[in-house]
Amino acid sequence: MISGFPPVVAPDAEVLILGSMPGQASLDVSQYYAHPRNAFWPIICQLFEVPQGGEYSERLVLLQRNRIALWDVMQHCLREGSLDSAIKPSSIVANDFISFFVATPSIRHLFFNGVQAERSFKRHVIPTLSTHDYKFEMQRLPSTSPAHASISFEQKLAQWQRVRDVIAR
Repeated sequence: MISGFPPVVAPDAEVLILGSMPGQASLDVSQYYAHPRNAFWPIICQLFEVPQGGEYSERLVLLQRNRIALWDVMQHCLREGSLDSAIKPSSIVANDFISFFVATPSIRHLFFNGVQAERSFKRHVIPTLSTHDYKFEMQRLPSTSPAHASISFEQKLAQWQRVRDVIAR
């Protein structure tokens, strides 16, 4: 059984970016999107026009300063390796989103980093929210994982621009 990380969130966050479960490289160093070929941080840095390669703590502050929260759908799961396709579906335990949304009522937009994050959220989280009056815009973006190489970095960046657009509203 592997476990994810706590959320990165500022009290005024309006956007929540959700992955599925950190990959092994991230788990090894306790940092979101730590695999050197994962496009997440290069995309975020380009969206907000900051140099790449800053300290991890500085990248987290960049997200928080721009009212972006970061988390994963899954709190625990069984998985061999790092691929989402290796997650054993029956082992998925979702994070406590009800408590998260109560603590961060300003969240209005959810972005999913890939298909697995969206699918897991809809299956394991949406049913738990049905008795609450949460209204979110939800969009799936292309996975930033190096395993998702069917589209180029530039194509991913163009689609991830939606995050910046939502914040600019």
